[in-house]
Amino acid sequence: QVVLVESGGDSVQTGGSLRLSCVFFGYSHSSYSMGWFRQAPGKEREGVAAIGSDGRTSYADSVKGRFTITQDNARNTLYLQMHSLKPEDSAIYYCAADRGGSAGIWIGRGTVPSSAEFVYWGQGTQVTVSA
Repeated sequence: QVVLVESGGDSVQTGGSLRLSCVFFGYSHSSYSMGWFRQAPGKEREGVAAIGSDGRTSYADSVKGRFTITQDNARNTLYLQMHSLKPEDSAIYYCAADRGGSAGIWIGRGTVPSSAEFVYWGQGTQVTVSA
């Protein structure tokens, strides 16, 4: 069983920073690609950033230059460093892992895979950015 637990969400002002963490259990990092997704009220879940098992990364255009996805394999933790936060970044943020499928191919091409490529999901952590 693969379990993912997010933390680090908070309420911040425009221009602030947050670091989200996702601790994962029950899988090998060498076999999984991972990603961060977000969903705001009334909107569909969208991909934010992803990292392949080979370390390659991809980002949504809306967060490039502001967000960074990293993984500390020794600590079984995925991170999303967020800077220059904007009100439109407000959402519930979810971390996810694939099941050894094709997500890494999308990441290798420089795009964030669809949420359909990921089968294991955390419960989410709320990020609120006020103007």
